[in-house]
This record gives sequence, structure tokens and C-alpha cells, in this order.
Amino acid sequence: MTPRGWAVLTLGGLVLALLVASVVLVPWSRPPAPRADQVAALGDLPVDRVAHAREFRAALRPGAYGGLVVGLLVALLLGLTPLGARLVELAGRPFGGHWTARAVLGGLAVLLVADLLTLPFAAWRHSVLTRYGLSTHGWGGWALDLLKSYAVSAVIGAVALLGFYTVTRLAPRWWWAFGAAGAAGLVVLLSFVLPVVVEPVFNRFTPMEQGPLRAELMTMAARDGVPVRDVLVADASRRTKAVNAYVSGLGPTRRVVVYDTLLREATPAEVTSVVAHELGHAKDRDVAVGTLIGALGAALAVVALYLLGSWGPLLRLAGVDSVAEPRAFPLLIALVTVAGLVAAPAQALVSRRVEARADAHALALTRDPATFEAMQRRLAGVNLADPDPPRWEYLWSASHPSTVERMAAARAYAREAGR
Repeated sequence: MTPRGWAVLTLGGLVLALLVASVVLVPWSRPPAPRADQVAALGDLPVDRVAHAREFRAALRPGAYGGLVVGLLVALLLGLTPLGARLVELAGRPFGGHWTARAVLGGLAVLLVADLLTLPFAAWRHSVLTRYGLSTHGWGGWALDLLKSYAVSAVIGAVALLGFYTVTRLAPRWWWAFGAAGAAGLVVLLSFVLPVVVEPVFNRFTPMEQGPLRAELMTMAARDGVPVRDVLVADASRRTKAVNAYVSGLGPTRRVVVYDTLLREATPAEVTSVVAHELGHAKDRDVAVGTLIGALGAALAVVALYLLGSWGPLLRLAGVDSVAEPRAFPLLIALVTVAGLVAAPAQALVSRRVEARADAHALALTRDPATFEAMQRRLAGVNLADPDPPRWEYLWSASHPSTVERMAAARAYAREAGR
């Protein structure tokens, strides 16, 4: 069998594995959240706060969707015309056009151009956050965070680009197989590395101080049977007023992180409710499952790019001879960008199901639906979330159930539990 035949067979196997993993590991059923309860919950929220949140979200949309459209157009312009290939050549010219210079510097130049052309939309977003009082970051701090993000992306991107194009040179017929394995391995590696190496670049993390709240959280984790390395507090207040918490890492790097803004804004019982939600992610191994699905998806993408990239009309549009050469990197970015937009609703759906399961875990663990509902009100109020967003936007990009869905789930739980 030819390498292309093996690639087709491998693609089929990866698609099957991804489907099986998604069916088995993703919680497709969700706790009840009757629409009648959602409507009632919406009616219980202050009308002026709901209007203010919707005004804020409306102010964000032009920048968000404008940046999305411009990013897509830039990717298509660079990837489906010879312009991107020429940019890669130009970046490598000072080094004699050596393949490593084209691969690393050319690839980073393509990514930088796309970032710079969408930068005004990122600035728009920051200006809206500042105007509505959600951001505590000045323009200097915002720019510094942006530079840090570019630096981190450049390091990870340089390593990935050098590794990928080294493989294409050493194994020109079988690079897709090694590339798929490498992409999957990189996803797994980043799941371990990002929490302990990259996150501290943007925030300082300190152990939650000893006291009744920390004792309650650690006791709850032990009762839940969830091994958590620590509960950390992030100094999020230096850039935002938003409240949040999350779980990150795998195995020895797993930790629950709580924003300092959450500790300031919420009651201890509400903080406990939020952490119970995060323990649900750890209990159900959501980070590990997400890593597995991400690794399978990354491997599948490499094989698909190999097969699709050998299509003559695409190569002619990009002005390249092979998808495996550094000059074809803009074409790869264009294909990945389109695939990402197509897959966005499915990714959002999976995320919402996972988050709904974590909500159900929090309710069962704390047995306090009243506090859970109060916390959802607080989250929506402080974060200026639309409690019941437009359906099209919800289906396209919502990573969490809406506020009214979460409140309705708490009310349904209370009825079932007789509380």
C-alpha cells in the first residue's frame, strides 16, 4: 500500500477513535433545566442589570465578529494566493533562504501579520471592557500582556515549526505519520506544562491562606475523593473585575485556581459552590478527556492536511509545489482556520455539556441549590453576562450554559431533592 493509502486508512481510524471517544466520554445528556424555569429566573433578575449586560455584549460584537471576519480573510488571502509563500521567502532571505529560516521565521511572520491585522479589534475589545468598568488594566498593562502572549506563542510556535518541517525533510513520504504523532504528543505535553510554566507569566498564584474557607474547600475535596494538589489564588484583580475559578493540569500539576476577585465579591458559601463545580471537572477527569480528544483531533488534522494538501488546484492557488514545504505554511493556516470555524459550534456544544455536568456535581456535592443560584446571579452581574443570550450566538460560541439555564437547573434540583 502507498503512503497515501495508509494515510487514508489512518484518517478513517482517527475519525472512528474521535467519534468513539466523544460518544463514550462526553456527557451528551444534561440535567433538566426547564424553559419555564428559565423564563421565571430571567424575570427574577433586575431589569436594569439585564439591560446593562445586553448593552455591553452588543458593544463587544462588532469588534469580536469583525476580528473573526478579518482573520479569516487574511488567512485566505495569504494561504490561497502566492502572497503567503512570498512572505515566507522574504523572511528567510536574510539567511540565504535556508529551509530552517523559512520554516521558523517565515511561519512566525505569517502568524504575526495575521495578529497585527486583527490587533485593532483586540484594542476595541479592551476599550469596551474599560468603558464598562470590567477591566482594571491600563493600556500599558494591556500592551505588556499582549507582548507576553506573543513571546509565549513565538516560543511554542518556533519549536512546533522546526519540529514539523524537520520531519517533512527527513521523511518526505511518511511525514504525516510522524507529524500526527508529534501533534498529539504536543497537546498532551502542553496540558502538563501550561499550568506550571505559562500561566505564571500572566498571573501570580499564591496558596489560599489558612482559615475556615480553605479548610472547608480541602475537606470538601477529600470528601469528594478528588486528589487536588492545592487551592491557589490568582491576582486577577490587577487586570479585571470579573470573577472566575478553574481547574487545570493533570496528575501532579492539577490545582484549583480561584480569582482573588471571587474571594472579594462572593460569600464563603458561594466560593464553596464554585469550587465544587471545579471539583466536578477533576472528578470526571475533564482535563484528561479534553486532552485526549484534543490529541486525537490534532493527529487527525495533520493527516487531513496531508491528504487535502496534495490536491493540485489548492497547491496552484498557493503557488507551491508541495504542502510539506515551508512556503506552504500559509496554506495550512488557511485550511486550519476554515476547519476551526466549521468546528466551533460542535466544540461549544461539547463544552456546554461538560460544564452542565460540573454544575450537577456541584449541586449534588453541596446540596445547596439556593447558594448555587445566588452565585449564578452574582457571576452574571459582576461579569456582565447576558443571562439569556440570542439563540444563534449561544449555539455558535457559548462554552457554558446560560445564566438562566444554570438557575433553572438549580430550581429543578431543589424540587427533586425537596429543598
